[in-house]
Amino acid sequence: MTGPTPGAGRKAAVLFDVDGTLVDSTYLHSLAWWQAFRQAGHDVPMASIHRSVGMGGDKILAKLLPADRDTGEDSTIMTSHAAVFSTFWPALRPLEGARELLAGCHDGGLAVALASSARERDLDVLRATIGADAYIDAATSSADAKESKPAPDILVAALNAVGVPATDAVYVGDAVWDIYAAGKLGIPAIGLTCGGTSEAELRDAGAVEIYPGPRALLDNLRDSAIGQLAARVRRS
Repeated sequence: MTGPTPGAGRKAAVLFDVDGTLVDSTYLHSLAWWQAFRQAGHDVPMASIHRSVGMGGDKILAKLLPADRDTGEDSTIMTSHAAVFSTFWPALRPLEGARELLAGCHDGGLAVALASSARERDLDVLRATIGADAYIDAATSSADAKESKPAPDILVAALNAVGVPATDAVYVGDAVWDIYAAGKLGIPAIGLTCGGTSEAELRDAGAVEIYPGPRALLDNLRDSAIGQLAARVRRS
């Protein structure tokens, strides 16, 4: 777990997925997985890969590859994905309004935690891409959870890092796997379509609100589930 904790002691928190939610990286991950699969002799349609991005790598392999495969090659495939994705680091860009959204949540009195299942090195690069460390109280990587999304372990780790219960948190993500993870803890989840998942799919997964991306959520922050949480904290 990484990151300073300038908001220690805050009573409520907003948890954020990172890939596809704050950084425009979903399709780069899809391409990296596609290349890693091809290197291992598996021809997986890229559309199927995109639909699975947001799950942990182990679960992506279990979902997309044959059950009778040699699972001894799984670690090699995941290493290949990491290597290919690293070649895209210079191309990473924050989604519009990402930094300002984190600042708005922090300035509203809420702890801000990145609940990401990215590898620790990737997470460092993603954080640098966003450029908002002054507003981030904690961040998780894949090392902080036993099970990856849609299991809620990453969210639990982020909540523990900021000392906030699930009843006083909101989660923001771009994939149905994010929404499912939050639902297992009873955390209201806001869905963003900027990762390529449709509004209907996010709504069906249980998202309480849907926005096109960070900028649209920021523009509606006061009236959103995040704004309602901040108002409740101010009244308490």
